[in-house]
Amino acid sequence: MVIGFLAAVTIIRHLSRDITPHPQLITNAALYSLITGVVGSRLFYVVHHFDQFQGRGTLALFAVWNGGLELLGGVIPAIVVIFFYLRYHKLPIRKYLDILAIGLMLALVFGRIGCFLNGCCFGKPVKLPWAVRFPYGSFAYRSQVEPDTRRNRSQPYVELPEDFFTYGYSGDVSVRILKSYEELTSRQRDLLKETDRRRSLAVHPTQLYESAGGAVLCVVLYSFWRRTRNATNAKSMGKVLARPGCIFSLMFVLYGILRFLIELLRDDNPFEFDSMTISQIISIGLIMAGLVVMMVFHRMVAGPRAR
Repeated sequence: MVIGFLAAVTIIRHLSRDITPHPQLITNAALYSLITGVVGSRLFYVVHHFDQFQGRGTLALFAVWNGGLELLGGVIPAIVVIFFYLRYHKLPIRKYLDILAIGLMLALVFGRIGCFLNGCCFGKPVKLPWAVRFPYGSFAYRSQVEPDTRRNRSQPYVELPEDFFTYGYSGDVSVRILKSYEELTSRQRDLLKETDRRRSLAVHPTQLYESAGGAVLCVVLYSFWRRTRNATNAKSMGKVLARPGCIFSLMFVLYGILRFLIELLRDDNPFEFDSMTISQIISIGLIMAGLVVMMVFHRMVAGPRAR
């Protein structure tokens, strides 16, 4: 995530060098958005998975290394903070938002690689040459050895003997917990080896799919940004997506489509409504909002704030 942040700041500062005499303001805005994004991502994760934190104490809510972050919960408040920061410093909001969109997609490339290394945001089991298997005790492994009623799965993908589990409490509710590898006996470890259960079933590397998708969107948005800049210089603002701010709104549409499709292959987020995850519902909202904002920006005059 830090590498993604530094890459995003670098490209944003580079692309905005012609529209601001104060590049440090861009760095400041990025730092504020990073803090807001992490807080928002953690808050969204805690609310979304609140049952995991019952009975664990208040400090568990802040232990980002022991749980997770949810991307969409951080991006939206971070954008709001940047908007008001730009407005406060009387900077050209729409032009900066266009450049911000490119930086966000670049940050996504590295952020999702981090998700892959962490093992979260995993995909459904699949038989493909590029499918991946995560180790014993990983997020994917624990998901596969348990039923998941939140995803309408009444049986586990993989059956393990009962002595591989222990019991604990989540609030007042008794829950079954997979033992760590260190807690297993030599007989249990041998059984895992014999039955090829030391790793999860092969799954879609959805984290890398989204990382690759972010790279494609970054290139697409950059291409449209260059087109918008050229149209502005040539005063041919009547072209589609040639107004300042349209690239930013295009990001919402394209990323909304990408995330909706990725969710069809993921196997971690619970279903919220009619077999749809909360991320898919938000993605639909992003697409609709992006289209509306795009039409609004296209009709706006490129005034001082846009320039």
